[in-house]
Amino acid sequence: MLTLERAKELLATTTTEEHLFLHAKNVSVAMGGLAKHFGEDEQHWMAIGYLHDYDYEQYPEEHLQHTEAPLLAVGVTEEEVRAILAHGFGHTNDVEPITVLEKSLYTVDELTGIIQAAARMRPMGITDMEVSSFMKKFKDKKFAAKCDRAIITKGCEMLGLDVRTVAEICIEAMKAYADELQIGPRV
Repeated sequence: MLTLERAKELLATTTTEEHLFLHAKNVSVAMGGLAKHFGEDEQHWMAIGYLHDYDYEQYPEEHLQHTEAPLLAVGVTEEEVRAILAHGFGHTNDVEPITVLEKSLYTVDELTGIIQAAARMRPMGITDMEVSSFMKKFKDKKFAAKCDRAIITKGCEMLGLDVRTVAEICIEAMKAYADELQIGPRV
């Protein structure tokens, strides 16, 4: 089973840009929150979330086309690789999210971008952020415009939850890691 420590080692072999590591951390923490919500293995889900953009820096135009073989070769399981591939459903591949793990990763990849951006605008960062504040930013299509709200909405529907509920789970999980995610109070 993939561990967070191993996921960090693997991502470090393909990635150098700090913003990509920060995104990996955000997705990892949000995945841990959803794992807890669904009664799943938090550390395992966090590891998969951390590793999800394994080939992105090297192949941004061919994202997820250079993930499967290298990860399988180093012992990442087929189930874990499939979960990573499924976050690209509809925009980089046709691997449809089927499991709750896959659906969660598909959803939080974009969702965490809006949460991160919204938290950075607040004097106290994410520490005092309420879901109602997030929802205002979510509805503003010009805010964090690169984050695909259609994917977030579709992912939430796949999970059988509304955007507000998923966002609240992720925000609460991210609060515990505010400083590490660079969204703590501004000093």
